[in-house]
Amino acid sequence: MNKEIPYKIYLEENEMPKEWYNVRADMKTKPAPLLNPGTGKPLSVEELSPIFCEELAKQELDDNTAYIAIPEEIREFYRMYRPAPLVRAYCLEKKLGTPAHIYYKFEGNNTSGSHKLNSAIAQAYYAKKQGLKGVTTETGAGQWGTALSMACSYFGLDCQVYMVKVSYEQKPFRREVMRTYGASVTPSPSMNTNVGRKINEEFPGTTGSLGCAISEAVEAATSQEGYRYVLGSVLSQVLLHQSIIGLETKAALDKYGIKADMIIGCAGGGSNLGGLISPFVGEKLRGEADYRIIAVEPASCPSLTRGKFAYDFCDTGKVCPLAKMYTLGSGFIPSANHAGGLRYHGMSSIVSQLYDDGLIEARSVEQTAVFEAAEMFARVEGILPAPESSHAIRVAIDEALKCKETGEEKNIVFGLTGTGYFDLVAYEKYNNKEMSDYIPTDEDLAKSLAALPVIPQ
Repeated sequence: MNKEIPYKIYLEENEMPKEWYNVRADMKTKPAPLLNPGTGKPLSVEELSPIFCEELAKQELDDNTAYIAIPEEIREFYRMYRPAPLVRAYCLEKKLGTPAHIYYKFEGNNTSGSHKLNSAIAQAYYAKKQGLKGVTTETGAGQWGTALSMACSYFGLDCQVYMVKVSYEQKPFRREVMRTYGASVTPSPSMNTNVGRKINEEFPGTTGSLGCAISEAVEAATSQEGYRYVLGSVLSQVLLHQSIIGLETKAALDKYGIKADMIIGCAGGGSNLGGLISPFVGEKLRGEADYRIIAVEPASCPSLTRGKFAYDFCDTGKVCPLAKMYTLGSGFIPSANHAGGLRYHGMSSIVSQLYDDGLIEARSVEQTAVFEAAEMFARVEGILPAPESSHAIRVAIDEALKCKETGEEKNIVFGLTGTGYFDLVAYEKYNNKEMSDYIPTDEDLAKSLAALPVIPQ
């Protein structure tokens, strides 16, 4: 590779994908179906429709359609901030003294500050098209809630957000952005729902988890006429919408004849990672190319690296369908010391199946090392990265340093999911040397994994 590669590779507006890519269509082993927790049988569109918008329920269960058209109304919205740039990290390469070529797909060029808007606008569109009054959702670090509040404002929908309590308290400005766009924001677990009251009684003083917030949001949706629940990660429909990230990334690389050697993404529920890697995994599955793909998760919430591949509830309150995934148990609540997002107890069924089949790798990293990488990146590349994104930055740096030792000129691509300007409490703790690493013990995980559901036969 040479210096003719620009700092930023932009696609033209007419080069933006017109279709989402559904990697399930090319998977030899399909993700296991969602199950009805009462019967243990695979769920139908009719059973999912009281929870999700009908079109989204269809997308959720579609394992065979490779490409799904992006409605023009969604593409019009996308044009406000897409195509997103693929950036050559020349300054980081120089800082590291590595022969590796590092590229990152930057998804922070919108007010929500993250990739979450790609699916939020799609889900809001289908809710509006169905004639609904509004939607309910959960949010962890606040990126998803912010994105959904923007999307609902655009389509004139009511938006009710249950925000993980520790994030609600640590990130008041993220909360205020949501409220500015018209959303109501409730710290979870709350006393507003039956499941919230039950969780508070069982875990007094809990700082919450995404599993808790999901339970509350689902209850709120199903108890109000004209509302449906929407989710920002984990579900197959979300990874479908996020495939625009990977499609644009591959198109930008192809434009300059660049072949990625490895693709790295942070992994919480799987939305960013799944979207980024989908077209590359598709090539692997079809035997057209090979890539090394690395999912990076926090050591404090290590579902892939230390979880169990089993059916589990998607939420703490056990009101959602059962999904087969790598999980720490639906009752697992990350330590309050955990500063970033990526707080979900399980991993997308698609990502889980790809990992179980050996098509992708997984690595866990400790948060002080993550913030060390974030700080280095900010100082040389000029972007303050979100803590979630910084997990991928950490491993990208580690791999680039390995190239320095071996002299290999590998092309490393990672997903920069968003900016960290609403995460300054975490940065403050790191800068004040008040941040520490917490890793759950085997005993901690054994306790939550012991409560995995028994599937009816």
